[in-house]
Amino acid sequence: MADVSIRDLRNHGGEVVARAQRGERLTITHAGKPVAQLVALRRPPVPLDELMQRRARLPEVDPSKLRRDIDAVIDASV
Repeated sequence: MADVSIRDLRNHGGEVVARAQRGERLTITHAGKPVAQLVALRRPPVPLDELMQRRARLPEVDPSKLRRDIDAVIDASV
């Protein structure tokens, strides 16, 4: 967890919030002492019907072709 001074929060609030949005947990300090934590809120879950619509739009995958493609780029000796 990183510390951010109240001054940095005031002067660079957008950058600090962006860090939290990317998943970083931040401790806000005042006079060098921790006073608060800044964390991103959880995203609301995607409804099941939306997930089903997204799934329906995905292209079909041929497992055999996928395996051949993977084998072509990965060194099996490693």
